[in-house]
Amino acid sequence: MSSPTRRLTVAQALVRFLSVQYTERDGVRQRLIAGTWGIFGHGNVAGLGQALLEAGEDAMPYHQGRNEQAMVHAAVGYTRQLDRLSAQAVTTSIGPGATNLVTGAALATVNRLPVLLLPGDSFATRAADPLLQQLEHPVEADLTVNDTLRPVSRWFDRVTRPEALIPAALHAMRVLADPVETGAVTLALPQDVQAEAYDWPEEFFAERIWRVRRPAPDPAELAAAARAIERAARPLIVAGGGVHHSGAEDALRALVDATGIPVASTQAGKGSLRHDHPADLGGIGHTGTAVCDDLARAADLVIGVGTRYTDFTTASNTLFQNPDVRFVNLNIAAFDAHKLAASSLVADARTGLDALTEALAGHRVDAGYEAEYRAGKERWERVVAAAYRSDDDAVPTQTQVLGALDAVVGDDDVVINAAGSLPGDLHKLWRARGRRQYHLEYGYSCMGYEIPAAIGVQQATPDTPVWALVGDGTYLMMPTEIVTAVQEGLPVNLLLIQNHGYASIGGLSESVGGERFGTAYRYRAADGTFSGDPLPVDLAANAGSLGMDVLRATTVRELRDALAAARASDRPTCVYVETDTATATAPPAEAWWDVPVAATASREAAVRAREEYERQVAARRRHL
Repeated sequence: MSSPTRRLTVAQALVRFLSVQYTERDGVRQRLIAGTWGIFGHGNVAGLGQALLEAGEDAMPYHQGRNEQAMVHAAVGYTRQLDRLSAQAVTTSIGPGATNLVTGAALATVNRLPVLLLPGDSFATRAADPLLQQLEHPVEADLTVNDTLRPVSRWFDRVTRPEALIPAALHAMRVLADPVETGAVTLALPQDVQAEAYDWPEEFFAERIWRVRRPAPDPAELAAAARAIERAARPLIVAGGGVHHSGAEDALRALVDATGIPVASTQAGKGSLRHDHPADLGGIGHTGTAVCDDLARAADLVIGVGTRYTDFTTASNTLFQNPDVRFVNLNIAAFDAHKLAASSLVADARTGLDALTEALAGHRVDAGYEAEYRAGKERWERVVAAAYRSDDDAVPTQTQVLGALDAVVGDDDVVINAAGSLPGDLHKLWRARGRRQYHLEYGYSCMGYEIPAAIGVQQATPDTPVWALVGDGTYLMMPTEIVTAVQEGLPVNLLLIQNHGYASIGGLSESVGGERFGTAYRYRAADGTFSGDPLPVDLAANAGSLGMDVLRATTVRELRDALAAARASDRPTCVYVETDTATATAPPAEAWWDVPVAATASREAAVRAREEYERQVAARRRHL
């Protein structure tokens, strides 16, 4: 007796399949693919476009985007806010629509965040060849522009026949739901195959639950980690994004309360402890606090929890200078747990921290060490207070803008940033109050991420005040999704800071002998350089033209009032402020970052920068 089947197109079958996929962790079930972003063209309008229309909003909510890259950013913001347990899909046409996904895919994969990409593709049958927007390759006839997504996807498949969708879709869900493997997943869908009908087995459309596991540590690895911690005189925990993804904040706090081990945070891990916890010392590395980096230099044991140890965290391998320093890495991915020649503890962050707390029962660091780091924390708090302090009637500096925002937000607000000079100021100064308040995309540090990500976060948690913090450089990269926020009635808040150029890269350029070349937004001067008057752009007017309410502020007092009004509004609102760039209020970097400097040059600035580079690079070491 034959099994029952259902006749649908490939696109219809895929949408139906996605609508009944779920994750489950700790007994809580969620939709794995909660909605689909899409911009339609000839490569997907009659396939996935028709299928989404036919399925209806209850089966698969549809979100209209303005830029394909931005749609991926929105999906990333959504899934990060929901601890990677629910994700979104993104469909595009062929050609530029598909290649616009590449940057977003790289961001998702670098940050280990799940997103399903469904780009249209060239005809599988090659009945019409070449198509509009098709890339013709002289020696690889099966190559399409979608192949650009291969290196930035955790899993890739091209569905060239209807029946191939079944294993492809199942593998895609497996990777998306796997906390070790997750990232961007791409199913390239030839436009003719999308519209082709097939008799699908009914079992394909049965509800499936993908259980997100919490693996426990190996007993021998756990015992070795506990011994290393008990023997250490100056242990330091480095909390990464894995603490948040695992929901391990309470477990981390329990370990710290029991042992007194201080906590430093990466950009992704900040907020793992509240800022006012006595053991929370703030950010670590190039953009870290003085107390964190001083302790890191002297630490004899570094305990990484859910971190990838990027060069900003390790100060390009110059930070951990104790000749006897060793590492213990708790990470769900063995790939990360083995970094820096660590003693690995491969486990879910929450499960592993709970096990460590039990194994270390009765152990506590020396009281003198606790007193040392608590005194360092108090000194840094005075630095933060000085950076935030301002005259109410003055034009604010960038750190004073953060101080004004700090005075307005609540514990559950989400503050989003990704690139420019803001990440450094935020990592050093922001007082994170909730587990998801500090939302920095610094794995890929992608300009243009903030506004679409704010939309995704707002979709995930509708009652949460959300702030996208952007400078003028980032705003000009990708303001398009303001239209989406207005269309959907999402009350995202945009804090738009005008400083007339690429402030972060300008500072970096100056430090490495580049003399701020090509970093200012100014008219050309008589000598051909961009050193004339600032450009007369009005970004606030632009945001207003896209449908946002706009509040302009020129002083610190006006800024606080505008921020409070924006937070109280139920409309997408932009707070625009031009900052004082002549007054330095940001604390300097407390650790180095390796940006190679020209080995030979005729300009004095580059010669001096190279001398400083050679002095700094001499401190680099390999931890073996």
